[in-house]
Amino acid sequence: MSSILKELSGEFIKVSSPIEYVLLVELSRGPVNAFTVPFWKEYGEVFRKISLLPDVRAVVLASSLSKGFSAGLDFSGLDNLKTFDADPGRKALQIRADLKEFQEAIGGPEKCLCPVIVAVHGITLGLSIDIMAACDVRYAASDSMLSIKEVDVGLAADIGTLARLPKLAGNQSMVHEFAYTARNFSAAEAEKMGLVSKVVEGSRAEVVQAALETAKLIATKSPIAVLGTKKVLQHARDHTVAENMEYVAVWNGVMLQSSDLSDSFAAAIARKKATFPPLFKTPAKL
Repeated sequence: MSSILKELSGEFIKVSSPIEYVLLVELSRGPVNAFTVPFWKEYGEVFRKISLLPDVRAVVLASSLSKGFSAGLDFSGLDNLKTFDADPGRKALQIRADLKEFQEAIGGPEKCLCPVIVAVHGITLGLSIDIMAACDVRYAASDSMLSIKEVDVGLAADIGTLARLPKLAGNQSMVHEFAYTARNFSAAEAEKMGLVSKVVEGSRAEVVQAALETAKLIATKSPIAVLGTKKVLQHARDHTVAENMEYVAVWNGVMLQSSDLSDSFAAAIARKKATFPPLFKTPAKL
């Protein structure tokens, strides 16, 4: 595993495995994890590779920096716009292609085969919210200062916040207020809105520990069952009840044949902890 972790880690992201079957992915670009093009490309590649690993059952995403999770986009990284075609139509196509690649990278946790728990603290601005919205479970330290910052720099958030957040949050008025005003909001307000499920008293150490504890619990479950649950929940978000019932019937028509089902029943009868094989036997080449 150590060689794989070394291969996963890069210039801006550190990957470790503090608990069996659990990865800790840490954003590590000082001083405030501002995202450049190479940073978000590395981020997308890390999550692509994680889905190739058979024995990863949960991921915690956090920052390694004391100041916070991320200050959002490093606008010096937008200099590439100057190299685009001068013609408005052609320039628009080039911008669209860049944005689609950016969206795909930041959406990496959503496509990951196992649940991703994001643990934020301190400065959590702009692109941070796009990142959070693409994760399955969201925790915030009590010292978190969050903002949907994009209107302050003259644009509508376009990397996932406005697409996902209205479907995640229970308080639509707060979603609109924060998106229109770009004002800072607290972890308590994020919980009230429905962006986070838990506020952890403290800062980085405390929220990461809480996320790791949840990841450890998830990792004890059948990976087939957890994967199926993630896929069905995502489908339910984007489809009608009837469509989702048909989807899960087809999905479980295959997955109920997994040995995980019989292993779970046998362990329950014997009052023992079930153990499960990897999702697939041979690690894919990274």
